[in-house]
Amino acid sequence: MAAAGIRFEGTAFWVRHRHREYGPFDYEWARDLSGIELLYGRSKFGEFCSEDEVCADLREFKLPMRVVEVTSIVCGSIIVGILSGMPTDDRYELVRQHLNDRGLDRFADNIEGWVR
Repeated sequence: MAAAGIRFEGTAFWVRHRHREYGPFDYEWARDLSGIELLYGRSKFGEFCSEDEVCADLREFKLPMRVVEVTSIVCGSIIVGILSGMPTDDRYELVRQHLNDRGLDRFADNIEGWVR
């Protein structure tokens, strides 16, 4: 198993950093369908209401900054993909592209859990 990577299981994902997994990170539609709630474990850490209204705060979980960075990129990419109507495989490729664009190749090269 690689020291860094991402593992998807349905809509949830885990970030592997230095051989340790953090997660699950997930999302769900708000009850009134007005936004998307971001979850760590079963706790809400953020919400997407519109392009102008996004909030997320993982401080309380005391995660390594690299995990927070990767999680932010993955969540953002998935939300963009969902709202653009992208098929699941295209969303995952968007995740990979955004990680590579930010120099996080070691995470992008070790994504598990979806059939390509």
